[in-house]
Amino acid sequence: MTASAARLAELVTPAVTDAGYDLEDLTVTAAGKRSVVRVLVDKDGGVTLDDLADVSRTLGAALDEADEAEPDLLGDSYVLEVSSPGVDRPLTEPRHWRRSTSRLVVATATDGSTVTGRVVSAGDTAVVLDVDGSEQVLPYTGLARGAVQVEFSRKGTGPAADEADDEGGEDVA
Repeated sequence: MTASAARLAELVTPAVTDAGYDLEDLTVTAAGKRSVVRVLVDKDGGVTLDDLADVSRTLGAALDEADEAEPDLLGDSYVLEVSSPGVDRPLTEPRHWRRSTSRLVVATATDGSTVTGRVVSAGDTAVVLDVDGSEQVLPYTGLARGAVQVEFSRKGTGPAADEADDEGGEDVA
């Protein structure tokens, strides 16, 4: 983060937290005479478009106050962009792993080795992955990061599975 991004994060984090969200990232980029403030927020259960609109209003007010108190912080004017992290966000915090429960992930250890499995649970100190039918406990201290794997179809999920269940048939993949 640049100095102004770090300062802005200090100023807006309480507003984001009070609204029930986690501030995942904040960047400030110069765009001519304007500053573009990009904010990523998340919460357990995910973020809806209505949530983003609420956070945007809350942050707009907080940034306006900060701009009045410290006029050089944002420059002449700013544009605020609020969104949620995408599926490609690295899993680096316990809350990221918790929010990925039941998803297929690749966990990269601090020694560079990788493990692919489905997140069974995630606590404060470790994540539990189902790796080929057996559970592996991976302490966060041994993990560098994780990445969610995009699955377009998963056996036992989706409309086809629902129809098979409704008809009493078996899942066929």
